[in-house]
Amino acid sequence: MKKAFVFPGQGAQFVGMGKDLYETSAEAKTLFEKANEILGFRITDLMFEGTDEDLKQTKVTQPAIFLHSVILAKSLTERPDMVAGHSLGEFSALVANGALSFEDGLRLVHARALAMQKACEANPSTMAAIIGLSDEVVENTLKEIDEVVVPANYNCPGQIVISGSMKGIETACEKLKAAGAKRALPLKVGGAFHSPLMEPARQELADAIERTTFSTPTCPVYQNVNARPFTDPGQIKENLIAQLTASVHWTQTVQNMIADGATSFLEIGPGKVLQGLIKKVDPAAETNGIQ
Repeated sequence: MKKAFVFPGQGAQFVGMGKDLYETSAEAKTLFEKANEILGFRITDLMFEGTDEDLKQTKVTQPAIFLHSVILAKSLTERPDMVAGHSLGEFSALVANGALSFEDGLRLVHARALAMQKACEANPSTMAAIIGLSDEVVENTLKEIDEVVVPANYNCPGQIVISGSMKGIETACEKLKAAGAKRALPLKVGGAFHSPLMEPARQELADAIERTTFSTPTCPVYQNVNARPFTDPGQIKENLIAQLTASVHWTQTVQNMIADGATSFLEIGPGKVLQGLIKKVDPAAETNGIQ
């Protein structure tokens, strides 16, 4: 019987997230206020009373989801046997298993968000969700396109998010529909996350990660870049740096956690997206959430 903690990524945010925690837990309130100091602005005001538009800004979204997830995890008495996070959620997972301190995790997420926002503004790009095709058909179709367009997230069987230039995504959606995709939906995101177009952000984040101390975690983290478990701080750093321009192998991560004995998954943070994806990977998996 092994328990896995999993942490959501960008897109799970909602207005009012974390407010109950702030108002009912002295420890949570202290951590939120510390976050306001570290970030240099009152992110709690935007999380609790802001607008959807406020929360959609990458520089707000990423630290907001991280804070909600990590502070929730700290309120739990049970400990996981393994952890994983989807994209941004990997930083939450690394605080939950002790590889990163709360403060360092937040600083890295803030640096990541600013670097990604800058990369998005410098190079207009986007993403799209492709439903109803095998991984192989999507991969082979993208190889035929003479633009930057790559698989960004392997979310569950039959659901891949692709990422690339505006023209690349437009062409890919047409070709993938012709290949039999049930849906090819452009996403409302600021840029091509997990693609080569994030290279300037990767370099910027790499400097910040290299300067940060990582500890040996209390349990393995299954990392996005290859879906495998790691406990060595040096390897964890390398994989975290590579993550920004590499695909998120979520389907494979869930499969590997189950193969390694995970019997229950607890999604910690806003939304229920990961619980749904895990059920599509393995309908027999036990999933719960706390938000």
